This record gives sequence, C-alpha cells and structure tokens, in this order.
Amino acid sequence: MHFRIRAATKEDCKDISRMIMELAVYEKMPDQVKISHEELERDGFSQNPFFECLVAEVPEEHKSEGGFTVVGYALYFYTYSTWKGPSVYLEDLYVMPEYRGNGIGKGLLCKVAEVGKKKQCVRLQLSVLNWNTPSRDFYAAKGAQDLTVSEGWHFIRFEGQSLDDLANEAPKD
Repeated sequence: MHFRIRAATKEDCKDISRMIMELAVYEKMPDQVKISHEELERDGFSQNPFFECLVAEVPEEHKSEGGFTVVGYALYFYTYSTWKGPSVYLEDLYVMPEYRGNGIGKGLLCKVAEVGKKKQCVRLQLSVLNWNTPSRDFYAAKGAQDLTVSEGWHFIRFEGQSLDDLANEAPKD
C-alpha cells in the first residue's frame, strides 16, 4: 500500500487527537486521556513547541472506513542524557489497525530515527507496556534493547497531588 510520512501540521491535530484516543483504548487506558486537540495545537505548534509529530497519510482512494487519510502518527520530543548527550524520546507510535502490516509503523519509526540523527541525537528511547508483546517484539526486531531487563531501570512519574506537593516544597527565592 502506498503511503507518505510528513511533518504534522496544526490541521492534523484533530486526527492526532482521534488516534491518541484509539491508542489509549488499545492500551486499556481510555480514561487517562485528558488532552484536547486545541491543547495539542498549542503545545506542538507554538513558538517553543513541547513536541514534534509525524503523520502517515494514504491516498484518498485508500482512506479508512471512517473516511480518514491520516492513518498513523509518531509523536516525539527531545531529551538530554548526561552520560550520552542529545536523545529523542518517542512518546507514541500508532497505526490504525486496518493499516498495520503495511510498513507504516516501521516507516514512522525510521523517520523519527532519521530526524533524531539529523539533530545529533545519540539514542532513541521509548516505553512499552509489559503486556504489549507485539510492540516489544517489533522494537526488538529493529535492534532495541529492553533496559528493564538488561539494566533494571524503572520509569518513575510524579503527577497530580504528588507533583503539586513537590512544587510547593521548592526553595523560595
């Protein structure tokens, strides 16, 4: 199947928002999605964006059952390793179920790697749910290392009240 990968635009935010919800449903966490397409527009397409995004698009004649031509996305941002240097973090990689198996996911992943390399990034990092064997196998087949297994790293998060509490305990000027 023919598809193209391009940089997302503000106009793609409704499609990206739709696919974020589809991904959340797949990951069994639809109630966790709190972001709107307007917030995606603000956060990704402002003067100092928090993220970048690529979309996969199929020709009109191959549009989805729902009438969509944007059928996948990769949302990523840059981080910094004090041991290695610039890194790119892949927050989401998603392809609509009816388009899987056509190389779209691989194309998105490879394009994120290419973008990262052009920005001097030394690594591409991401997280995968422990039960998501198809994705873990996909990344492993491309040469990814599972750091939980090999190095014992745990992914830690502060949010909500715990984040508020930390911020409130910050030293005052």
